[in-house]
Amino acid sequence: MNIWKQNSAAWDKLADENIEWSIPVSREEIERARNDDWEIILTPIKAVPREWFGDVRGKDILCLASGGGQQAPILAAAGANVTSFDASLKQLEKDKFVAERDNLKIRIEQGDAADLSRFDDEAFDLIFHPCSNCFMERLQPIWNECYRVLRPQGALLSGFNNPFIYMYDLEAEENEGVLKLMHKLPYSDSETLSEDAKKKKIEKNEPFEFSHSLDTQIGGQIEAGFLIAGFYEDWWTDEARLLNKYAPTSIATKAVKL
Repeated sequence: MNIWKQNSAAWDKLADENIEWSIPVSREEIERARNDDWEIILTPIKAVPREWFGDVRGKDILCLASGGGQQAPILAAAGANVTSFDASLKQLEKDKFVAERDNLKIRIEQGDAADLSRFDDEAFDLIFHPCSNCFMERLQPIWNECYRVLRPQGALLSGFNNPFIYMYDLEAEENEGVLKLMHKLPYSDSETLSEDAKKKKIEKNEPFEFSHSLDTQIGGQIEAGFLIAGFYEDWWTDEARLLNKYAPTSIATKAVKL
């Protein structure tokens, strides 16, 4: 099975369903961004510190796996030269919709985050990569490519799930309201699920997920050559995951290419 194709199609379906991450920002939000009044998220709730961006006006920014009509249009309205790169055409169409509605310039590119070969070395000043690599099978090629396409002193802003959330049975959380330890880490839908469960997931057109260790999330960025220069944790609502009553479930990092 081709994980990229499966998850690309699954996210097309989610975009059509207008889930939380596929609802375009409003005209009012775009207008505020034009007046330097804006914030965006890497993780579910907490806004990214503005100092992580610096002055975005005139900067070349790659929004990596960040389609959905949200972050890319805000950054474009704030004055950045934005490229939106995503596996899902439907998610990219959300960015295109806002760009056309509000007269923004956003370059739209569909592809695999592990292959940024269409971009030259040192093509970007900043990469914005919100929670999404749980849908990607291998991370090191992504970190390596991000390092290659960033300019010296450029920053990679990333959000990702804390891998411990994959230890628990999601169905028991949702249906019984209990935390049930079930899976050994690292977790992978493609390796852990039974053949029947995988078949049902494909039939329902659902994305496959991967936990990824902190070694591959944070250590992988360091291995690619980055210096970790910023870090915070974030929660979700208790209604989204029972785990949020006990621990933050996501992480954000700022990594700098020296």
